[in-house]
Amino acid sequence: MENKANQNIDLPENAFRELKDGEEYEPVMSPQKTYREVSPWSITWGILMAVLFSAAAAYLGLKVGQVFEAAIPIAIIAIGLSSATKRKNALGENVIIQSIGACSGAVVAGGIFVMPAIYMLELEADFFKIFIAAALGGILGILFLIPFRKYFVKDQHGKYPFPEATATTQVLVSGEKGGSQAKPLLLAGLVGGLYDFIVATFGWWNENVTSRMIGLGETIADKAKLVFKVNTGAAVLGLGYIIGLKYAFIICVGSLTVWWLIVPGMALIFPDTVLNQWDPSITTAVGQMAPEAIFKSYARSIGIGGIAMSGIIGIVKSWGIIKGAVGLAAREMKGKGSGQDEVIRTQRDISFKIIAFGSIATLVVTFLFFYLGVMDFNLLHAVVGILLVAIIAFLFTTVAANAIAIVGSNPVSGMTLMTLILASVVMVAVGLKGNAGMLAALLMGGVVCTALSMAGSFITDLKIGYWLGTTPKKQETWKFLGTIISAATVAGVMIVLDKTYGFNSGKLAAPQANAMAAVIKPLMSGQGAPWILYGIGAVIALALDRCKVPALAFALGMFIPLELNIPLLVGGTMNWYVTTRSKNEAVNKARGDKGTLLASGFIAGGALMGVISALLKFGGIEVDYSAWWENHLSELLSLVAYAALILYFILATRLSKNEQPE
Repeated sequence: MENKANQNIDLPENAFRELKDGEEYEPVMSPQKTYREVSPWSITWGILMAVLFSAAAAYLGLKVGQVFEAAIPIAIIAIGLSSATKRKNALGENVIIQSIGACSGAVVAGGIFVMPAIYMLELEADFFKIFIAAALGGILGILFLIPFRKYFVKDQHGKYPFPEATATTQVLVSGEKGGSQAKPLLLAGLVGGLYDFIVATFGWWNENVTSRMIGLGETIADKAKLVFKVNTGAAVLGLGYIIGLKYAFIICVGSLTVWWLIVPGMALIFPDTVLNQWDPSITTAVGQMAPEAIFKSYARSIGIGGIAMSGIIGIVKSWGIIKGAVGLAAREMKGKGSGQDEVIRTQRDISFKIIAFGSIATLVVTFLFFYLGVMDFNLLHAVVGILLVAIIAFLFTTVAANAIAIVGSNPVSGMTLMTLILASVVMVAVGLKGNAGMLAALLMGGVVCTALSMAGSFITDLKIGYWLGTTPKKQETWKFLGTIISAATVAGVMIVLDKTYGFNSGKLAAPQANAMAAVIKPLMSGQGAPWILYGIGAVIALALDRCKVPALAFALGMFIPLELNIPLLVGGTMNWYVTTRSKNEAVNKARGDKGTLLASGFIAGGALMGVISALLKFGGIEVDYSAWWENHLSELLSLVAYAALILYFILATRLSKNEQPE
């Protein structure tokens, strides 16, 4: 056990760049030493964080419609607890607290995106069914991801930006340092947090600036269906800086392709046509819709098709990695072993034999759950159900991990929507329709959604552990406990909310679940799905891949709203500007590193204050600023505030005398 105070807790200079030939990454905690990671302290606080944030995130996500990421707030709390108790060498323990606690965000996203639709459609569900679906999905997500850990966190080192993992790692390192070394991050966190808090709570200025703020822009939006939007939040700006110009540009081109070509193109081609073959709720001709409505009703589906095809391309390209993992598991089961004892501490995973047996056992339990508890002892329906869940969850696991690695945002709602559509179409084809079919499809969707959400969340934890030097095996082992506890908490909160308010009362927002319920009902009565739109997205992804353009980044841009993509380009451009101003490369690198710290502060501050803002709204402390936001002056003021925020960031990256490189 390393008992001395950790003197060197700076991230190495090669933490965020690609390694040269023969170069190795040496994490903060040396692989040759043993550190305190799993302890009664870290397990207890990790479980408490999982329960607390599962309940808070589920409650706020369903009641207020505001979902927040728990990883950064939990990391900040872990640091505060170790500081308050003067606990030394707490970095390893803090990573475990964060890793267990972060199960909450993953399971909540899986739960609240799908499960409330069960109540909305007045289907039969109880605590046991919701808990089992969420727990099994979370466990599958962990098991399916572990074989890809080395590829994503080690082999691709420096090739993916990992924005959320970067921000959380900077928070943990700065918390361990304390004192003046943590000041840039704390100051940026304060500035970014207050900036986002003022907007979310008091609405002093609009959160978005649009081309509609001028008369000509309004006319162009109405007539030509062309609109420009940018979210002026600090957290999204920080995200763009960490993503960098390359990926931010590709994401933005994907977004502009949808918003400036496909949306106006559809209005031009189908001006008087109501395209509702797959959605009877659409009653307006395309030409009469606002650009936002065209995106939501049609164009977004092209992004879903692109994401799905990107997943297939990713599986094909990483087939060698998959084959290697399967081969290693087969060798272990034959008793030849994997040499885990010879592997350095920071690269030691759970045995592939355990992963293989665990995956099979979890799929068997899921099959029994479907057969006994969902599909009324119909063997065909249960077999088809488990095959769909296993294939889709495994296929999209790498997509979820890839998306988190690139943009820090998991397109889980789009992938779940695709799962629900596929599940509904297939289950109808094998004779399962009506209420029983809807319940089966939603529970299948719940398992897949939680699996994908967990895979995306867990790759973040493992990347944090890689940078800091924790033991992956310990993170992986205790993640299962956090998942089961979070699943039980989310299921309990959902039942309490249904009994207290009722999901059909209109008192609960639950926007994602409402969308899922609206999609699945007509499908289960035999109506179609927008296969043409999915096909267009798939063809685009294939063409991009042939042109050596990252298809997933482009497809994410097509799926995520325009106002959240443009700030990524602004942040990426800031990154380019900060790191190219000087003729001295060492100065550029030092400024870039300081910018990463400041961007992490923006993300951390925004995440923490977002939780506080949502809690205030839930407690009834809410300012009605809707009338002010309808005034275009609120957008003009937003533009001024945004410019001031960007100026602060660029000035703050200047190096003081003691920060100048030697």
